[in-house]
Amino acid sequence: MAFKPKLKAARRSAKVAANEAIDKADQAEGPSPNPMTNLLIADLALRGGGQLLRHAVERTVLGAKFSPAKAKNVIAGRSMFQTLIGTAVARIATRSVPGAIVVGGGLLAKTLYDRRQDKRSERAKGEQAIDAQAKRGAQDEPDT
Repeated sequence: MAFKPKLKAARRSAKVAANEAIDKADQAEGPSPNPMTNLLIADLALRGGGQLLRHAVERTVLGAKFSPAKAKNVIAGRSMFQTLIGTAVARIATRSVPGAIVVGGGLLAKTLYDRRQDKRSERAKGEQAIDAQAKRGAQDEPDT
């Protein structure tokens, strides 16, 4: 029973250390003295970084089958509807466990459905849709 006072002392010192760390974090200054400006800067950095990461992942996934130029055109050729649907589905999947289950289950069902259908006709339909989207992306790009 001699170790109970040591345990209490360890807990006390851990709480003191945690409170000191919180105080130091509160005193840390951002780039601006205005906390709202710092929040805006952090938000923009996170959103911009997330968008760059998303595009890199999309190009990598598409690059497994297509050339880098075609993958870039496919991403650029996305319609506003496709972008909104993708954003909405991702938000549903990331906001809750039931949402993730519903979205994941839907994706699994769609994948199994596509595999069950005639593979050649489904592949041809998918390749036609990708080609059309890549053409839209190539047309939307300004000539450099």
